[in-house]
Amino acid sequence: MKVIVIGGGIGGLCAAIALQKQGIETLVYEAAPELKPVGAGVGLAANAMQGLARLGVADAVIARGKELEALTIFDEHDNIITNQDTRLLSRKYGISNFVIHRADLHDVLAQHLKAGTLYLNKRCQNVSQLGDKITIDFADGAQDSADLLIAADGINSIIRQQLLPHSKPRYAGYTCWRGVIQNPGVELNTMISAETWAPQGRVGMAPLPGNRIYWYACINAPEQSEQMRHMTPTQLAKHFTGVHAPVQLVLAATKPEELIWGDINDLKPLKKFVYNRIVLLGDAAHATTPNMGQGACQAIEDAVVLGQCLEQKPTIAEALASYEKRRLARTAKVVRLSRMLGWVSQWENPLLIKARNAIFRATPAFVTQHQMEDLYRVDF
Repeated sequence: MKVIVIGGGIGGLCAAIALQKQGIETLVYEAAPELKPVGAGVGLAANAMQGLARLGVADAVIARGKELEALTIFDEHDNIITNQDTRLLSRKYGISNFVIHRADLHDVLAQHLKAGTLYLNKRCQNVSQLGDKITIDFADGAQDSADLLIAADGINSIIRQQLLPHSKPRYAGYTCWRGVIQNPGVELNTMISAETWAPQGRVGMAPLPGNRIYWYACINAPEQSEQMRHMTPTQLAKHFTGVHAPVQLVLAATKPEELIWGDINDLKPLKKFVYNRIVLLGDAAHATTPNMGQGACQAIEDAVVLGQCLEQKPTIAEALASYEKRRLARTAKVVRLSRMLGWVSQWENPLLIKARNAIFRATPAFVTQHQMEDLYRVDF
């Protein structure tokens, strides 16, 4: 059997590693001329770390990132809204709160691919199926074929658009900036992932190895706003005037070239991921908002589950049916819950904010723990 993966992101690389470990001929085609991931930091929860362990790459990933002890949400005055201590879950499920620079994660995954199986600057333009064979046409005029095609080409997947023209990214209502900077000399709790819910928007921060800070900021705005697109770090810091330290200091210390901007989008949950010998994976199948930190985690789960299904089932058709059955409901739940959490956390109305914060503060710790466990329990 020959498998082609379109997309050299986290999900695509993990899928290739999973299949190559079984001795399946697997090639990865990536549209970009170099493997330069878009983004800054990425959080990996226990479900993702379990998946990486099954792929045999967890130790290498752990060496490049940082384990944290809690996920803490503050209001604009630095008062805690909710504090999710992840140490107990880590003892039960393995590392459950981990942050790494996205480029470092990509580097580790690429190093675990079989040599000569990753091809860059190969943009998929069209796919066609004839019987049990898939043919892929590339923008440079080249062509290749396989017995199975894994579409891991992201939220704007060319392959999904060909199969499902109606499935398009939907705007969540807020836009986002990200950055990774050297700590400019601010005091930062280096054992937590922190997020602040302020009337002006949200700001999150997490420590990275090398005295670096990964941060992000989300603001309600019209879709593809030119004003947001051209906002500078100084202007962004000014927007969060009145929010507790070190929010403004960190934003203002970011160089313009370190700033990554983009609207937050997701996909309405699909009814199927499998189309004969084409299977959707990761953001191409179930792109989610980043509010639960599960985008990369679910892609890693996809890769592990797909690998298991192909190993355990006697035919490709049965394997793909099993993959779809195991992944549809779980990923749809993550998409829905993450979108809802983003909506609630971006509230601007003072009365709604006061009620929201009071409810979160009154929620018993065991309830939050149960919700997190439900996410961390995986079926592999």
